[in-house]
Amino acid sequence: MGTDEVIRLERVWKVFGEQAEDAIAAIQARGLSKAEVLGEFGCVVGIANCSFSVKKGEIFCVMGLSGSGKSTMVRHINRLIEPSAGSITVLGQDVLALSPDQLRKMRATNLGMVFQHMALLPHRTVRDNVAFPLQVRGEPKSRRWEVSQRCLEMVDLQGYEDRFPRELSGGMQQRVGLARALASDPDVLLMDEPFSALDPLIRRQLQDQFMALSAELGKTTVFITHDLDEAIRIGTRIAIMKDGRIVQIGTPEEIVTRPADDYVRDFVDGISKLKLVFAHSIMVPISQYRAKHWENLDASIRVSHATDLDHLIDVSTATEQPIVITADDGTDVGVIDKPTLLKGIQGGKA
Repeated sequence: MGTDEVIRLERVWKVFGEQAEDAIAAIQARGLSKAEVLGEFGCVVGIANCSFSVKKGEIFCVMGLSGSGKSTMVRHINRLIEPSAGSITVLGQDVLALSPDQLRKMRATNLGMVFQHMALLPHRTVRDNVAFPLQVRGEPKSRRWEVSQRCLEMVDLQGYEDRFPRELSGGMQQRVGLARALASDPDVLLMDEPFSALDPLIRRQLQDQFMALSAELGKTTVFITHDLDEAIRIGTRIAIMKDGRIVQIGTPEEIVTRPADDYVRDFVDGISKLKLVFAHSIMVPISQYRAKHWENLDASIRVSHATDLDHLIDVSTATEQPIVITADDGTDVGVIDKPTLLKGIQGGKA
């Protein structure tokens, strides 16, 4: 693993059924589809030959339709599901080599998990639900309540400490679940469609809150979702899955502007590029521009290479001159004129 890598999966397979090994061999030799494997071997392909790594502090979104393997994937990271083949490394440890005691310790200390349905303990108060992981670890009550209070404040639930889950809305219950996951101060958060059952407005509010917390705490997160809008909004990078396989991994900009195949292209069709495509992706290099155009660019407006299309449109409407794009050090590196901008809006590329 690289020094900044927290999670690495390499060539991980999960095939459910008694003939899993034969099924994997047949897939590798003959390229059988998921349906063909079921028909010939009576086995279900959960994930097939999946590899990826997640860097420290990254929000790595895994998305796909129902049955694509995304939830099966995330449950391999904390070994709730045993793989049929492959290797899994978390925080420099070979997860598959851990003893049951070591695995329990890792789950209690290093990994926090947030599910779509939080399974809060109904007979416990909000405070006691949040403090439960610390109770399992044997922390004293004063410490449990101190940490619980701090985590509840993080998710804006102060004042609800003595309520029971049945007294809270769905969105508030999800916040309790997030606070519970944060209480043990894990290095990694595993989130399996945590907001998908919520109303759109509440969902967006929780997304905002989660992104703010993630930036503040620097948690490494694997976030499962079936919603591309959600993945694009919160993800540092996105992995798109189909039939147990990873079809493409990339930044939101890469996924939207350079889909790997028709499956991904169908996913991103209709997604607005205005906040996802940046100047560095569509600009003409300044040397190339000057080779074709002789106008003086000294009076042109200059913007950063990280400026998105939305802002570029605003700038373009205020000037008839080409826009000069600058690097982080202020050096002129590119030019966007109106034809280039229109091509970027149309296709996300020059």
